[in-house]
Amino acid sequence: AKAQFNLGIMYRNGYGVLQDDKAAVKWYTLAAEQWNAAAQTNLGNMYRKGRGVLQDYKAAVKWFTLAAEQGLGEAQSNLALMYYDGQGVLQDYKFAVKWFTLAAEQGLGEAQFNLGVMYGLGTGVLQDNVYAHMWTNIASANGNERGGKMRDTFAKNMTPSQLEKAQDLARECVAKNYIGC
Repeated sequence: AKAQFNLGIMYRNGYGVLQDDKAAVKWYTLAAEQWNAAAQTNLGNMYRKGRGVLQDYKAAVKWFTLAAEQGLGEAQSNLALMYYDGQGVLQDYKFAVKWFTLAAEQGLGEAQFNLGVMYGLGTGVLQDNVYAHMWTNIASANGNERGGKMRDTFAKNMTPSQLEKAQDLARECVAKNYIGC
């Protein structure tokens, strides 16, 4: 499965072979069917974008779900986006929050940013500027430029004690490697 996954990458990116999305899908599929979570994620992306296959959001959700359930953060974040946008599934912000949280706790800056925005807007969760600030602050620390800008936006609507609590929570999360936040 690992060799098949690597062949998928080679064909997808044209490393040592002509770039060929259909061949990439073939190799990703063979690896994905053997429970290779990275191949499942890449295959989900191919279906989501219509690369080498017809665009099929339901197939993308299928592959992202299989990888997400194995704990792969990228797949969890991608699955959250599918639920957020209602692509291949009914739009469900609570499921989006669930999957963004799992990915955010693994340190994925984009998932942390998205989760912070959801807390800030009260989308799928109760609106909470403390958690919005915390997650966007952590995203910023992970190099997500939008995280820093959004953190500063949330800070404008917070009291000094709320800011202190958000910063304390962010420090605790970082100390725990984002687990349990």
